[in-house]
Amino acid sequence: MIDVLVADDEPPALAELVAFLQADPRIGAIHAASSGADALRMLSVEAIDAVFLDIHMPGVGGFDLARALDRFAERPAVVFVTADEAGALEAFEVRALDYVLKPIRPERLRRAVDRVIAAGRGGEVADAGEAETVPVSVGQAVRLVRRDDVRWVKAEGDYSRLWTESGDSHLVRIPISELEERWDAAGFVRVHRSYLVHVDAVSEVRLTGSAPTVVLAEVELPVSRRLIPAVRTRLLKGDRR
Repeated sequence: MIDVLVADDEPPALAELVAFLQADPRIGAIHAASSGADALRMLSVEAIDAVFLDIHMPGVGGFDLARALDRFAERPAVVFVTADEAGALEAFEVRALDYVLKPIRPERLRRAVDRVIAAGRGGEVADAGEAETVPVSVGQAVRLVRRDDVRWVKAEGDYSRLWTESGDSHLVRIPISELEERWDAAGFVRVHRSYLVHVDAVSEVRLTGSAPTVVLAEVELPVSRRLIPAVRTRLLKGDRR
């Protein structure tokens, strides 16, 4: 069983979240706070395994509170429970374990508790050696897509669309240039100003002729002529980093 703290400045929302958590037999003590400042005071005297936080609270907001938890010797896991769909990326930048959108669905909250229990004390999403994850919106939920499940990426302005092994695509608010830099060591190579591919997804390379391309099982992508030397090194000479 895990002991948790819930913080929300709206009494009905706070009462609802407490009630949902009380119905889960894996939850032990539940401490309720009506502000971020109250939550910090409780955390200083209580042993808490996980915190369920609203983002927008007067004074100390949810993101502020999550950052403050980094000073704790044993950092509780952080789950945001909010109506703000736009905060997912920042939530994971402050090492949130999950991001649950209001109105709360009990089954979705149970999955968040699953993640807390699986992560254990400290609430890390993954060990440093495991693959990076990217938060994406799927309907009213926020899902974590593993970098290792991404086959290729297409630039869409200041956004990028991730195409996964399952054939799904997800639009994320990250420029392709940033993903190129972050994912270079993980086997991704820029083949065009609009495309980034994982070397293991490429089944054929055609760098001669009028239309250089790389071939994946599901798509053919163009290769920029200025990038042909780099593509040849990474894909044909085995430099997969």
